Amino acid sequence: MEHNYYNTFIEVAEDCPVPAAEVPARKGDKPTIAVIHFELISEHPYEFTQEDILFETYARTHDIPDDQRAAEREKFFAKGQPCLRTSPLCKRYGWGFHHDEEGRVALYPRGSAAYEQFASTDTLKHLKGMRSKRA
Repeated sequence: MEHNYYNTFIEVAEDCPVPAAEVPARKGDKPTIAVIHFELISEHPYEFTQEDILFETYARTHDIPDDQRAAEREKFFAKGQPCLRTSPLCKRYGWGFHHDEEGRVALYPRGSAAYEQFASTDTLKHLKGMRSKRA
């Protein structure tokens, strides 16, 4: 089962509480999911697919050793997984995700010219981040 998006822009959730993008802060010793997503994507734009990001987040939060990652990745994707539409980056922190034609992801802050350009491009599929609360 494929878990990647292609030529897609995931916009900030409708109920995102911030008017402009914020960088998520670390809390304690272990990074939050938002911090892991932000670091992976912002430090490696258009390098990783959604599947790569989802699994790497899982591997880091569960301390999976490198030599077990291939087997664990297979098990991880054998079950349905939430996509980046559920990421705190688009739900809480004001970031949009652009997935290119190869499924690789980059981040764009709400309010930036690039975000607005992607949000208005009709050649991309458009999705919104998942709402935090029911309508």
